[in-house]
Amino acid sequence: MRLIIARCQVDYAGRLTAHLPLATRLILVKADGSIQIHADDKAYKPLNWMSAPCVVTTGPPTPDHGLPDEITEVWRVRNGAGDELQIAIAEVLDEMSHELGVEPGLRKDGVEKHLQELLAANPGAMRADLALVQREYLTAIGPVDLLCRAGDGAYVAVEVKRRGELDGVEQLTRYLEVMRRDPLLGRVEGMFVAQQIKPQARVVATDRGIECVVVDYDELRGIDHSDERLF
Repeated sequence: MRLIIARCQVDYAGRLTAHLPLATRLILVKADGSIQIHADDKAYKPLNWMSAPCVVTTGPPTPDHGLPDEITEVWRVRNGAGDELQIAIAEVLDEMSHELGVEPGLRKDGVEKHLQELLAANPGAMRADLALVQREYLTAIGPVDLLCRAGDGAYVAVEVKRRGELDGVEQLTRYLEVMRRDPLLGRVEGMFVAQQIKPQARVVATDRGIECVVVDYDELRGIDHSDERLF
């Protein structure tokens, strides 16, 4: 992993365009080739990023770049879909690299793991037209909990959480970005499934076209509470 604190200007061109004017930011380059641009006041979410796989070329600015005079180096980051992230660096203030080693992966708690198993065995509990394709479907940035197929032929990437919060939506968003570049998959939808989903997570997911589904853990296990009485 490489961390660079630099005064930089960042421009993204792809499905949309975005511009970050010259300012001091953190550039995070991960071992898988992905790049993230962070500010000091935006929590964990990057201002802009390019997911792996991507190609990075660097060089001095050219007259046709139209960049500020103080720019000394330009990074051009491209992915297979033709998107481009341009990082124009005026000054590097600090830099460090460190090898983190092999990531053992996220260890989910027993309830979340069992919930995923129950949904894999009964995908219709999430939506009636779903059929399971694979559990732990591997992408370039990690495994999607469930890959299903909808009745209309679309693939559905399902992220399962016990409590549905914003970080889970962001995780699923990254998976979808990678999967939608795979021509073998074609159309890929997203589904966020949990026992409870926080309002903020639901708003963000809905805005991104991700379907939210709340499931009952006990009901999936066949436990009926209808005859219970409170004394």
